Amino acid sequence: MSFLNRILIVTAALLTFSAQASVIVPSAPQLDATAYILIDADSGQVLVEKNADQRLPPASLTKMMTSYIAAHELELGNVEENVSVPISVKAWRKKGSRMFVREGTQVPLIDLLRGIIVQSGNDASVAVAEYFSGSEEAYVDWMNQYAERFGMNNTQFKNATGWPADGHYSTARDMATLSLRIVKDHPKYYPIYAEKYYEYNGIRQPNRNKLLWRDPSVDGLKTGHTDEAGFCLAASAIKDGTRFIAVVMGTRSEEARARETQKLLAYGFRYFETHKLYAADEVLQTKKVWLGEQEEVSLGLSGDLYLTLPRGSKGELEIDMISNEFIEAPIEQGQAIGTLVVRMAGEVQAERALVAQNAVEEAGFFGRLMGKIKLFFAKLFA
Repeated sequence: MSFLNRILIVTAALLTFSAQASVIVPSAPQLDATAYILIDADSGQVLVEKNADQRLPPASLTKMMTSYIAAHELELGNVEENVSVPISVKAWRKKGSRMFVREGTQVPLIDLLRGIIVQSGNDASVAVAEYFSGSEEAYVDWMNQYAERFGMNNTQFKNATGWPADGHYSTARDMATLSLRIVKDHPKYYPIYAEKYYEYNGIRQPNRNKLLWRDPSVDGLKTGHTDEAGFCLAASAIKDGTRFIAVVMGTRSEEARARETQKLLAYGFRYFETHKLYAADEVLQTKKVWLGEQEEVSLGLSGDLYLTLPRGSKGELEIDMISNEFIEAPIEQGQAIGTLVVRMAGEVQAERALVAQNAVEEAGFFGRLMGKIKLFFAKLFA
């Protein structure tokens, strides 16, 4: 082989290497769990998953939907925190983890919400369900409607507590979706998920989420356990502006669910970071408009664009903004005009529509006439 050929081969190899992302991320940890998932809360990107769509009994992770609806009604102003909720015999007698409310008493809704979230109270869950819908069965129908709205396509609730029941199932992905809605939709009530203790009726109980004590970045969400489901945990953690949500289902013990979930979160924070590339109201491009009352239109995105990337790799992003060279009025605000493509090492990381940030009305008769003549020649000589 000639010296020149060797040089050509080495050069080709270097060019191939440079076309790849320079940051190397190790493989994700393998967890001792039936199913799990790790997602970023802002970008929605899935970083790790295994059996994430396998239908499994969710145990008390179910209560996240029970508490979501109650908190949502509070956020909407449909009910007040101190409204008195009557405790029925059914709620009082409910077995399993309990808040220890007494039959025949009335308890403020906000106390029951804490009883559901912190103490995982089955009795509190039934009481809230009966208050809002008249019966637990009717409330469960409401829960399933919300699950459908959220795109939780592999979830079906049969009760408000997670008590074992035929046809009561969910998935790690769906529980992550619900966790994200809790974090995003209820900023006022989400901090309850970080409370380590709650005392009611003289009984002080700890939050079963051990990560609240072990990891200062963790600020929620919920544990679950039945013999059928094993030990489950949905956890959310935030560090340096990056929030990850991890769901682990079907571990062997209370200690295992905390340990395995922490592995996922540690992997995410160690090797990834989330960047807000563009804001929804940010003007990314200004384009000439033909045949309009205004000569320009501003282009941007309809929503914020977040990307979760390997640490230190943001500088390797390649941004392309593609739009028609000859844009004609009329243009409606929000109308798709082009496409934003974000690549890294040749692979598409995100693709979003470029939309008009302002409307452009069509010009009058003489304006259109002159504009069409100019446009004809512009296209001719382009």
